[in-house]
Amino acid sequence: MSTNFFNVDPVAGVDLPAHIVERQMKRRESDFSDAMAVMPRRRFLKLSGLACGGLVLGFRLGSELEAGESVGGVDAKDDVFAPNGFLRIGSDGNIVIAAKNPEVGQGVKTSLPMIVAEELDVPWDSVTVEQSEIDAERFGRQSAGGSQSTPRNWNLLREAGGVARAMLIAAAAKTWGIDAKGCSTDQGFVVNQASGEKLSYAQLASLASEMSVPDAKDLRLKSRGDYKILGTWVPGVDNHSIVTGAPLFGYDQQLPGTHYAVFVKCPSFGGVVKKANLDEVRELAGVVDAFVLEAKKDLSAGVAILAKSTYEAFQAEKALRVEWNRKAASDYSWEKSREEAKRITESEAPVASELGDFSKAEESADKLVESYYEYPFLAHANLEPQNCTAWYRGGKMEIWAPSQNPQRISKSVGSLLKIDESSIVVNQLRIGGGFGRRLMNDYVFEACAIAHRVEYPVKLLWTRESDMAHDYYRVGGFHKMKGALDADGKWTGLRDRFVSFTPRDGDGRRPVRGGGMGADKLQCVAIPNIRLEQTLLPLAVPTGWWRAPGSCSLAWVFQSFVHEMAEAAGRDHLEFLLEQFGERRWLVEGKAGALNTGRAIDVIKLAGEKGDWGKSMPQGSGRGLSFYFSHLGYFAEVAEVTVDSRNHVTVDRVVVAGDVGMLLNKSGGENQVQGSVVDGLSALAGQEIGIENGAAQQSNFHDYPLLRMVSQPPIEIHWLETQFSPSGLGEPAFPPLAGAVCNGIYAATGKRIRRMPISKEGFSL
Repeated sequence: MSTNFFNVDPVAGVDLPAHIVERQMKRRESDFSDAMAVMPRRRFLKLSGLACGGLVLGFRLGSELEAGESVGGVDAKDDVFAPNGFLRIGSDGNIVIAAKNPEVGQGVKTSLPMIVAEELDVPWDSVTVEQSEIDAERFGRQSAGGSQSTPRNWNLLREAGGVARAMLIAAAAKTWGIDAKGCSTDQGFVVNQASGEKLSYAQLASLASEMSVPDAKDLRLKSRGDYKILGTWVPGVDNHSIVTGAPLFGYDQQLPGTHYAVFVKCPSFGGVVKKANLDEVRELAGVVDAFVLEAKKDLSAGVAILAKSTYEAFQAEKALRVEWNRKAASDYSWEKSREEAKRITESEAPVASELGDFSKAEESADKLVESYYEYPFLAHANLEPQNCTAWYRGGKMEIWAPSQNPQRISKSVGSLLKIDESSIVVNQLRIGGGFGRRLMNDYVFEACAIAHRVEYPVKLLWTRESDMAHDYYRVGGFHKMKGALDADGKWTGLRDRFVSFTPRDGDGRRPVRGGGMGADKLQCVAIPNIRLEQTLLPLAVPTGWWRAPGSCSLAWVFQSFVHEMAEAAGRDHLEFLLEQFGERRWLVEGKAGALNTGRAIDVIKLAGEKGDWGKSMPQGSGRGLSFYFSHLGYFAEVAEVTVDSRNHVTVDRVVVAGDVGMLLNKSGGENQVQGSVVDGLSALAGQEIGIENGAAQQSNFHDYPLLRMVSQPPIEIHWLETQFSPSGLGEPAFPPLAGAVCNGIYAATGKRIRRMPISKEGFSL
């Protein structure tokens, strides 16, 4: 275990610039991990007093203690404890809260420490937030994905602040010689309720470190009505650093003697190097070396080029000529999949799940509606392309990685390069866009494989073209939908013939990442007869998690088809949609991941009210509605659109209604919803990755366009504040957007969008 709290010491004997040495010395002064201890489940343990006097808390989540074994000096089983965060209160009044999870722009570096500060009962402006180091033993799970940072840490972080506050109260009570029940706290002070006397946390910090640790179940945590920080507008803690250009991101990293690397891979996935003009490349200005890396587990084959500057590395990449051996490479064709999916969906396919009897509903239907939907592969298109800095020296590898999944790096790199995992250190950086792409660490493995061959820092940089060509794409898919209506306009049956993909080298039964579907994704729980048929085509193209995996595409299909069914029934869309949820209930009582139909109904009604549902629109304009429940969040959206004679779509307004329990940070919440709407508009307008001969056909933003500022509509956001535990916001506002806009286009024109992006149907945005 490192002896430094927020980061690790540089390897001894390596000369570093003065500012780095100064930074390391400051971290040593705040070091308290030598006194690290372990706690039983949902309990907290004070670690030590600072040299100057203070209170330091670490908190862990695990099983109950058992005598006879020791971790960190406390009798416990050493395989059942994982720290989740830290808090330090100095006798100088400095309050430091560590942010443990990767910051990808979703705001958790601000919102998670806000939870601790709230229960600690201190003013937010008295808090300093520090990004923690990567250490699973001390911090537990450190990842950014699935909008899970908030729900996984909510209770834990409340208890962290509550325990510290209880210990400070105990210290004050001892000082005054009174019962702790006679004390309260107020914005960084403990108050003697009888006398009105106050003691600051700074005055109490040293004594508080000697107090016994209360059991979490005995804590008196704040009620929401008493919150002073949570639920308010709090700017991101990195905002000033970002706008002033502080080196927070991977592309910013600078170390002494850094060389710059590019890694060129076969355009068709799985191809290997046959021969390359390496000697010519080595003679180019600034080039230090060029060599081939063979394919291994976690590492693709390719050519590495090392140069003295970014420019020289990129120029050398342009001059590189490689003859690729494509014998084992992917020959996948999206157009062939489109043809095959059309053929497959013309006849019955294997039934993945079934409720009731769709065949009987079909036979007895007064009206049948049938439609075919398709959506393409998509790239993540992070504004900061993939990058990583790695430095191998003295048998140790240190890594600076903008990763959403940093804890998996050490084990994989150790296996790849035969380095002991304990000799690998991963430093956590702010990430310039993730959306699921940086859950994959391929760029980290490339940087480490290159750095392992030299003794100086290596900064691997992907160009935008490399980023587009070697993504883990959002998978495309196809749905042939059929719905049955009775004579009263009730939805009595639904069949979906779904064509997706399975890894080419797998067993043929498991969908690729993001390519699966279950009956729960339909979210029309009142339909009595549902049949889901599924066919999986073999795929040798990497796919991965993409913002709101699965939901990002399924919501568009299902919510568009709900609108089709409402139109066929001659009924109001909002009324028809509400009917599909039936009575208010949990589908699985008390399970946050299961649909709560009451919450769905309420956000749809709120969106309809705020979005002027039912009011008339001018000729050529329309209003569309969509709902989806994903990643624990409930969102309904109304889009107002105008379509001109050239089928150019102007999105005039988007109204969003959301329920994520309690909104922790209004600033961060608004940013996330606005970003979801803008991202959703980009995706539906003109984005697609066409893959032919196993290679992506798009290469940069000229043929994979991002939404321009002029096309961004006004976005109105309305929140339902409910008593449910707060959930994340990075993903759930994204899925309903496309359905709302496409249903609005239909309302304006009578033309149904069934193929994404809308440019494929002759519309532009």
